[in-house]
Formats: sequence, C-alpha cells, structure tokens
Amino acid sequence: MTVRKALALVIGAAVCTGVLATGCAREHTGASSQDAHAPGSSASPAPRPAPPRSFPRPLPGIGPVMRERLPAGTRQALVVTGETESSSQSRVVLYERYPAEGWRAVAGPWPAHNGLRGWTDDHEAGDLHTPIGVFGLSDAGGRLPDPGTLLPYDEDPQFSVSGTGYLGEPLEGSFDYVVAIDYNRVPGTTPLDKTRPMGEDKGGGVWIHVDHDGPTNACVSLSEEHMRALLTVLDPDREPVVVMGPEEVLSR
Repeated sequence: MTVRKALALVIGAAVCTGVLATGCAREHTGASSQDAHAPGSSASPAPRPAPPRSFPRPLPGIGPVMRERLPAGTRQALVVTGETESSSQSRVVLYERYPAEGWRAVAGPWPAHNGLRGWTDDHEAGDLHTPIGVFGLSDAGGRLPDPGTLLPYDEDPQFSVSGTGYLGEPLEGSFDYVVAIDYNRVPGTTPLDKTRPMGEDKGGGVWIHVDHDGPTNACVSLSEEHMRALLTVLDPDREPVVVMGPEEVLSR
C-alpha cells in the first residue's frame, strides 16, 4: 500500500466516525423532545381548582344574636315575625333543619295576631306585650279532641273562654287548640298548669291558640286551620321552638 492510499483511508475513517457521532446526538435529542410532548406522557396534569364550598342555610330572617339562643338539637323552628315593635299583627313560618341543606320552610307564611301593644324583651303580667325570644314548644291541649299531634295533648273543657276581645270580637273557641309557649312555665305539664318559675309578676300562660280576629293579651293566634296543621307537624323529637319578636330585633 502506498503512503497516499494509507492517508486516504485514515481521513475517510475519521470523517465517517464524526458523522455517525453527530447523527446519534441529534437522534437522541430529537427523541427527548418528542417524549416530553407526546400523548400519554407520564408528566402530571395541572391541578384542578377545588369545588366551591357550600354551607347549610341559616334560619331566614334570624341574626347571629338570636341564633345563639337556638338549642343545638333543635330541628323545628316556628318563626313569628312582627311588622314593628308596636304592631299586633305578625307573620308565621315553620322551618325544619336538614343536615346538609340547613333550614327550609315547610309551612306558611300564615297571618297571625300577637299582643295588643306589640312586643317586649322584658314581659310583665298584664302589660299586653308578647315576649321576645326563643322558647320551647313542648305541650299542647284544647277543648277539642287531639287532631293527631305528637306533642302531649290535654283535652279538657277548662280550655274555654267567653266575652269579647279588644276589637269587640267574640273570644269563644279561641282555646279549642293551644300550644303552650315555654315562657315562665314548667315544660312537660298541661298548658293549664299555673306554676310560674320566674314568679307571678313575669306573667305566664302565653300560648299559640286559635285566632279571634283581633290582638291578644300576650299570645300568638292563628286560624283554626293553621292551628290544626301546626299541631300535626310539631315533633318533640325535633325539639321544636318558637322564635318570635319584631323583624328588626330578630335580624340582629
């Protein structure tokens, strides 16, 4: 072999080696770029935003001050809302509480009457105001037979009344159905029980009873139809309460 042929072979081998080396590098780089964007890549997807949180609906029209008075186990609330602090007319809605949904209206709104002089947070006997607050509804009764309530019911002829109201309307039949409001009374007794734990001066005998088309001494009154409906839905296992007062006070 001549020197010229030997030199040519050496140069050719060097050039081939350089081309092959360069080709491998490009092929490797190209594969890496393709893998990074190929479908089915193992790269983690971008995180999705968390779904919005939902909260149980609070008792409508009732502000934080009054909500604090609700017993923890209560799942029925009869809300009696006065138009103003001095009004003897009001509106009644029955709500029930569900674990995920919160409070939901199940009956009403129903028109009602309350005390002749409106509302007070310091009720006294004979002041003609209905007490403001949250009170249990634990006992019922009336002159007429039990319409099918789950509350203890005392049918008694002593649930009778006569005479006329403040507008001259007849009072007869007003106590055909009653639900005792647990204001200054002993729960678990007939509404006729006259025991007054806070004393006689703080009044008592505050009931929800049949409406006589006029203001009351201190009670809340509903039509006979609505009284029957209320009695048949109140459930002591749901720890029912009445939340009552003028709109401005209830919303605080």
